[in-house]
Amino acid sequence: MGFTAAVAGASGYAGGELLRLLLAHPNIEVGTLTAGGNAGSRLGEHQPHLLPLADRVLAETTVDNLAGHDVVFLALPHGQSGALAQQLGESVTIVDCGADFRLADPGEWERFYGSPHAGTWPYGLPEMPGGREALSGARRVAVPGCHVTAATLALFPALDAELVLPEAVAVGVTGTSGAGKSPKPHLLGSEVMGAVAPYGVGGGHRHNPEIVQNLSRVAGEPVTLNFTPVLAPMPRGILTTTSAPLRERVTTDRVRDAYQRRFGDEPFVRLLPEGTWPTTAMTLGANTTLVQVTVDEDAGRLVAIAALDNLTKGTAGGALQSANIALGLGETVGLPVAGVAP
Repeated sequence: MGFTAAVAGASGYAGGELLRLLLAHPNIEVGTLTAGGNAGSRLGEHQPHLLPLADRVLAETTVDNLAGHDVVFLALPHGQSGALAQQLGESVTIVDCGADFRLADPGEWERFYGSPHAGTWPYGLPEMPGGREALSGARRVAVPGCHVTAATLALFPALDAELVLPEAVAVGVTGTSGAGKSPKPHLLGSEVMGAVAPYGVGGGHRHNPEIVQNLSRVAGEPVTLNFTPVLAPMPRGILTTTSAPLRERVTTDRVRDAYQRRFGDEPFVRLLPEGTWPTTAMTLGANTTLVQVTVDEDAGRLVAIAALDNLTKGTAGGALQSANIALGLGETVGLPVAGVAP
């Protein structure tokens, strides 16, 4: 079974990672590639590592250029997917890597993004309860935010097993590619190298309501969250440390059992052996999330740490994993589980 895919935003980081993965996919052929300001230029000028596609000329991101494909991946700035999706029709499968269709609450969308809410699509995190069922045969997929994927996978098994109270803390250390490819003064090498900097402190990050939405859905009650993202001098990767107060005194073995029951059969999420802690280097270029859990007995809290590559499992890999399910393909097709080292 073969499908054709268009990628909008092909000159950006997420678009480039999508194309890297699609080049290894046996069932999806790369079709039209589009861009905004880079339209008319060769892909190789922006993604020189994608040699098989280097001579492709980027088209403008229009409905006409994206139409006629089985799948359209949208790797566009937030707020730009809604209008395109409305015009593409229901026959095409659209996978949006932006935030436009992630949130169910229009008020939260308007509060954090400042524009009218475009709607809510099936959510592209298969590992969540009911995730695969919602994606099977779906024509629309909203890919989670990268911080959201890490924090959700780190903590939701504990909420699902009713081990912790619905009061979460998360600190997510991330590489600079999460901010996109557009030039920004605070991402210059001279600003980033040798510095670790918090941002979006005090609930101000746009991924905050999405993490709360996911955890509250699993917990069956509202979850409060204090989330602090931290920018680190590395190009890619996320390491997220989460914690929550225990409902009662439990052993680390009991906590590990709960996580193993949830993740034991997952192809892309691995609970590491006791005593081994995840690092971003372990996940580089792979569609994996590595998790470790423990109990802080003195504090009475569960601690769960997750690592992933923000461009692979955190964005493009999660998008392709969800697309595989939506198209009826094997979930793992075309997705690497082996990282790159050193």
